[in-house]
Amino acid sequence: MSKNNRNNPVLWAVLSITLLAGVSLLAFQPRVSDAADLVVYKSPTCGCCKKWVKHMRENGFSVEVHEQYNVTPRKDEYGVPRKLRSCHTATIGGYVVEGHVPADVVRQLLEEQPAVAGVAVPGMPMGSPGMEGFRKDPYDVVSFTRTGKTGIYASR
Repeated sequence: MSKNNRNNPVLWAVLSITLLAGVSLLAFQPRVSDAADLVVYKSPTCGCCKKWVKHMRENGFSVEVHEQYNVTPRKDEYGVPRKLRSCHTATIGGYVVEGHVPADVVRQLLEEQPAVAGVAVPGMPMGSPGMEGFRKDPYDVVSFTRTGKTGIYASR
């Protein structure tokens, strides 16, 4: 900036408005960075797992998929209680996501950041994301801690 322009109030006003507009745009952007880290471990032959991954992508999540025939070691590694296990396991933002958890619940988990290890949809309930079909059964999304304490996080 030249010496003549340093004291120009119009120039400073334009620069200030431009800076504020840029900051405002950044502040209202969706939090894509939270969603960019979803890592899924699933069997290469599981159709409902593929559908759940598609559901997550359609809801704005960037998904990295690791296909392996035996996902149990990952479930053990991440401390998923046996009674809460399903067909695939994922991680995002320091949390474990087990089974057919809806995308909006994953977003809620990331926003609220509760003191839990993760959330799970035990089994494979009909009507959950990836398990769409002829009926929709009610189901719970269960939270769990590293010590095995569980609670209902959401109900569908």
